[in-house]
Amino acid sequence: MPELFQEDFMRRALLGVLLASINCGVLGAYVVTRRMAFISTALTHTVLPGVVFAYLRDFSIYWGALGAALLTALGVGGIAGGRELREDTAIGVVLSFMFAAGVALMSLRRSYRDFQDLLFGSALGVTDADLWMIGGASALVLAVLALFHKELELSSYDEEHARRCGCSPAMLRILLLVLVALGTVSCVRLVGALLTTALLVTPAAAALLVARTLPRVMAVAALIGSVSGVGGLVLSYYHPVPSGAAVVLVCSAIFLAVFAGRTLFQRFATSAAAGAVHDLGTGTTVKR
Repeated sequence: MPELFQEDFMRRALLGVLLASINCGVLGAYVVTRRMAFISTALTHTVLPGVVFAYLRDFSIYWGALGAALLTALGVGGIAGGRELREDTAIGVVLSFMFAAGVALMSLRRSYRDFQDLLFGSALGVTDADLWMIGGASALVLAVLALFHKELELSSYDEEHARRCGCSPAMLRILLLVLVALGTVSCVRLVGALLTTALLVTPAAAALLVARTLPRVMAVAALIGSVSGVGGLVLSYYHPVPSGAAVVLVCSAIFLAVFAGRTLFQRFATSAAAGAVHDLGTGTTVKR
């Protein structure tokens, strides 16, 4: 492992995935507890036209991704704000339009191979400029979350009580959507426009299976994301697997392991409890 990260490009990739993993792990805890996985998926997929447009016009893909993500958030809010359509319907409409626009823009180039890194990521190709952008986006997201943590946590569990305390759940939701957009921007170069959802949702979903409080879910999610990032880099270095896909595969494997372990533990606990009840009912004392 120390020899592996002696190369400059591997050290840049390592720093990038660690920053993005911590950022997405903390942010994903709110996304999962507020049941916003669908809209986070929409935000991460609808950055495609912005990323492609930025690539075609030869300016930073991060600005293109941020613009497309913010446009998606505003579009969903505008359509669902009229109360005639539900939010999931609005998300479906905007997601379909934005993704189709991205595919249409991609067709302006003769070869789709030019967009492979944009779609699936290339952590091994991260530059110093990318690191500054990822670090800046991560710092901004973490600072805002620390500033509004109490309000976001309260509205995540009880919006009515949050409203009585003077908070605006609607404004907090918009704030969280903007932060998800920033989190998406920090991951575009690393895992691509199509796989960013995995870093936002999968580590937090695994953490929710083993942690009870929101701060612990954040910590465990950040840890799982970091381990997944390092494992994915190692996997992509030694095997012909794209780095973005490798990170997501390792992350998914960790989730499956946690899910299977928790399922087995629950079954064992249920069987033990049933046995104890049976022993009490028969008046038999059994030492376990």
